[in-house]
Amino acid sequence: MLYYLFDYIEKNFDLPGAGLFQYISFRAGAAAVLSLMITILFGKSLINYLRKKQVGEDIRDLGLEGQLQKKGTPTMGGLIILAAILIPTLLMARLDNVYVVLLIATTLWLGLIGFLDDYIKVFKKNKEGLAGRFKIVGQVTIGLIVGLTLYFNENVVIREVRPATNVSTLVIEPTEGTKLEYRDVKSTSTTVPFFKNNEFDYSDILPFLDKNYTWIVFTLIVILIITAVSNGANITDGIDGLAAGTSAIIGLTLAIFAYLSGRVDFSSYLNIMYIPNLGELVIFCTAFVGACLGFLWYNAYPAQVFMGDTGSLSLGGIIAVLALAVRKELMIPLLCGVFFGRKLISDCAGIVLQVHEKEIR
Repeated sequence: MLYYLFDYIEKNFDLPGAGLFQYISFRAGAAAVLSLMITILFGKSLINYLRKKQVGEDIRDLGLEGQLQKKGTPTMGGLIILAAILIPTLLMARLDNVYVVLLIATTLWLGLIGFLDDYIKVFKKNKEGLAGRFKIVGQVTIGLIVGLTLYFNENVVIREVRPATNVSTLVIEPTEGTKLEYRDVKSTSTTVPFFKNNEFDYSDILPFLDKNYTWIVFTLIVILIITAVSNGANITDGIDGLAAGTSAIIGLTLAIFAYLSGRVDFSSYLNIMYIPNLGELVIFCTAFVGACLGFLWYNAYPAQVFMGDTGSLSLGGIIAVLALAVRKELMIPLLCGVFFGRKLISDCAGIVLQVHEKEIR
């Protein structure tokens, strides 16, 4: 919102300094600072309110040392994370950007699902929370929306560079006696990490399938990624600082990718995919990182609050959509290894505990 306000002021009143809001780097820094301020200044008030309402964490006993000491720690702290992400984004980012709109929708949708789950657990005293099938339906729904938008929206393109073949090209620049043609094209290509010439097109997964049906394959993959990462982040919450700390690192990494891929000069120099309009995502990313770091002030050992499903489901979904937007989703096993490793350990511990209980009986 402030972008449009200061853009209007600069054009009509020529106010000195108003032009700063044209720069993504300035707005990204302002979003990070504002996000930190929101979490740190209002986090304590939220924690006190949750304690007053006796919104405590119910800990499943897996036999881990010090685990039961966390019982009663306030949960639903993800509310402050959501506020610290959304408020700076709404103030600093351009709201006509398709990537920003997708991230805001993902944050709100998964935040609502997580809030309903936490509300049922702590206020209705139902340990099961929201039924798993409703969670999955919600995650599949947002995955379907994101997948279809990324595939069909005309503003989601990549820029291809090749030798010019005619004079009707979009942009022509002389380079060492030759001319280059720049074309913005729809593509389902993504980046394969650690390889040269590392672009992979989802249309090649099923070569026997007509290209007109590529959207089905792409959308199914998007749904799978969002559901998996969202659930992986959800299982990570409950250990002091783990979910917020790892999410901040992942968010910073994806912010760097978004900045480089959103700049034609840097992407050309580094020989990476240039994605028009992607740079605006940096503002969302810095707000995301600021929210996670600010939450760590209260979530680091000894944790004063946990984010609950309200925060963890949203964080996972945000990371998944960010990775898809910057076309780095194949790096998710590396970026989110802690999420999936934690889930594996938890599942194994649960199995061992069940076997032990049967032996005792």
